[in-house]
Amino acid sequence: SSGINAEYGQRGRRVYLLTLSLSLMDTRMASNQPNVFLFVPNLIGYARVILMFIAFYYMRDPELYTITVACYLFSQLLDAFDGHAARILGQSSKFGGMLDMLTDRCSTLGLVMALGQLYPEYFLFFQCYAVLDIWSHWIHLTASHYSGATSHKQIDLTANPILYYYYTNRTVLFGMCAGNELFFAALYLLRFSEGPDVGGYALFRATALLCAPIMVIKSIISVVQLVAASQNIAIVDNEEHAKARS
Repeated sequence: SSGINAEYGQRGRRVYLLTLSLSLMDTRMASNQPNVFLFVPNLIGYARVILMFIAFYYMRDPELYTITVACYLFSQLLDAFDGHAARILGQSSKFGGMLDMLTDRCSTLGLVMALGQLYPEYFLFFQCYAVLDIWSHWIHLTASHYSGATSHKQIDLTANPILYYYYTNRTVLFGMCAGNELFFAALYLLRFSEGPDVGGYALFRATALLCAPIMVIKSIISVVQLVAASQNIAIVDNEEHAKARS
């Protein structure tokens, strides 16, 4: 009886040691894997989210509107740096791409919601803009997923010259996005102040007027993007139905 117990005890120790060894090997293997959540571009993305919520927190305070706009625009400016860091460091990731797009959409949506309250006479306009912005980007992202692209900016756009130029020319993309955000930020600032005088023009009002055409053009591009993405998804549907019938 004592011999049998000793034998089972030895087997138990061997099983325990084997399990421990395998666990340590898994830990070492896991430690060699890059932590996507700690990629530099994603750390920049987290900073953008924090700045976005700080801007939201102060957005309705008429005494701190400058802090609101500073945090909001700085968050938008960092959008240019996270993509640059991803390319230089080789740290592009699907998580980072999703974080980037959702931060863009949520920050703009938060500001547009505030503008709907500050300018109630234009509430319907801000509602329509928010719907178009979210709808067009989300369906475009979905179309890129169905087509096998790794990013919503990498879908095949050769059939659509407007979207092709918009997404492949970084200068144009940055200028359009910056002008669009400056338009809404200037509208927000105008509710509290005309801004300093620059060459005989009130800075905030002049910025809103200069950037308004960019906002309109970007909205038109969003419509084109929505239609093109819908067509791309329909192509995928037709191909799947054709395979099912064959």
